[in-house]
Amino acid sequence: MALPGGMRFPVRFEDVFPAGCALVPDSIVQAEDYDEKTGKRTPAKDKVTQGRVWQCRVMDLDPDLGAKSREVAVKILAEVQPVPPTGGMFEQIEFIDMTATPYLNDKTKRLAYSFRAAGMVKPNGFKAASAPAPKDGA
Repeated sequence: MALPGGMRFPVRFEDVFPAGCALVPDSIVQAEDYDEKTGKRTPAKDKVTQGRVWQCRVMDLDPDLGAKSREVAVKILAEVQPVPPTGGMFEQIEFIDMTATPYLNDKTKRLAYSFRAAGMVKPNGFKAASAPAPKDGA
């Protein structure tokens, strides 16, 4: 049995971003579709729900990435523009109800993923990697 193209798989936030992620300031914009025939851009509609699609950029805080690119785009399905749950620059956030859609990246010829979420929230008990606490007497 083959899976249909564009299949969305539920994923846990902590599996995608094991060390958390930080929202890139002013990066929440309405996603757009490009029409090859007319050369025009129009607001994107989700192919499954027909709802509006917003896109934001986050920095993956995983220290194991080293010098690799840390920026990841996440699409958010919402009728109104999402508002970041935090007020500071590069504040940590979490995404809720995430899905991943695998696809083949034409440029790199590698498997890649498109991430979607139902919204974003302040981190709730999920801790980013941090230095160990000092021991008594230290």
